[in-house]
Amino acid sequence: MCTCITYQTDRFYFGRNLDLECSFGEQVVLTPRNHPIPLREQPALRRHYAMLGMATVMEDYPLYAEGFNEKGLCVAGLYFPGNGVYHPPREGWINLAPFELIPWLLGKFQSVQEAEPYLQQINLLDMPFGPGVPVVSMHWMMADKDRCLVLEPMKQGLCVYENPINVLTNNPPFPFHRQNLNNYLSLTAHTPENRLSPQLDLEPYGQGMGALGMPGDPSPASRFVRAAFFRFNSVCEPGEEAGVTQFFHLLDGVSMVRGTAASLEGKLDHTIYSCCASVQQGLYYYKTYGNSRIQGISLYRENLEGENLTCFPIAREQQIQFAN
Repeated sequence: MCTCITYQTDRFYFGRNLDLECSFGEQVVLTPRNHPIPLREQPALRRHYAMLGMATVMEDYPLYAEGFNEKGLCVAGLYFPGNGVYHPPREGWINLAPFELIPWLLGKFQSVQEAEPYLQQINLLDMPFGPGVPVVSMHWMMADKDRCLVLEPMKQGLCVYENPINVLTNNPPFPFHRQNLNNYLSLTAHTPENRLSPQLDLEPYGQGMGALGMPGDPSPASRFVRAAFFRFNSVCEPGEEAGVTQFFHLLDGVSMVRGTAASLEGKLDHTIYSCCASVQQGLYYYKTYGNSRIQGISLYRENLEGENLTCFPIAREQQIQFAN
């Protein structure tokens, strides 16, 4: 369960909520240009664009949940249970394991436009990272300041969708979410008019009634609608602090509170972390379920010509500032 969005003020932001029942060993990971990224069926990326995002590191390999590169391309993977279909290797195709897709895209391409011609050549493999590591059904959102695409591995291959909404959640597939927005075309941030009957003296009794009917549950379809509404109606001043603050407020509107969504096994999904990449500034911000203070890491304060991963442990314990 996750929600990914972009947001444009005088700067471009990309980020997501990651919703799970428990941590997966994540940390903020910077991959410099010369850290080798081996690929199972393709030549290794020996030199590539530097990238920064949240990842689990296994065997010196960054398994990114999301990230952005130094040129401004961003990619996030979101859970897509029961829908994602992976295939055996196919001759003449770009065969990639699902965990390789994010570093491959971020390592090779500067923009959505540059990456797009290669997407229909990608064959995603039913291949785990290693023993005991499951192959997770995923779909992806790829964006830069100009465009946004959704990538969904289906039976017929990798389906690529233009995404003018700049939002992605989980099931069902993206065409459903786009069609489902038609059910909410009457939502507005403005004061509603009485359209029921001119013979009745009806008027709003509080602010926000133009959005009556907006779904409030934590399901993927409902989070998609809320994220779209918040994003398209958001008003923000220019500047980095204002933009980052507003971005996290957008994510807060679709965050998951522990205990409000239980699986059949009794596991409780909640927003493990929220993140915001200020892409043009090379800054990655995050906060966690246990620590609501925003933490920041700069891509450009590290040696991008290095060979070793730089890992930043997650700040999980609450940091409260007392006034007296």
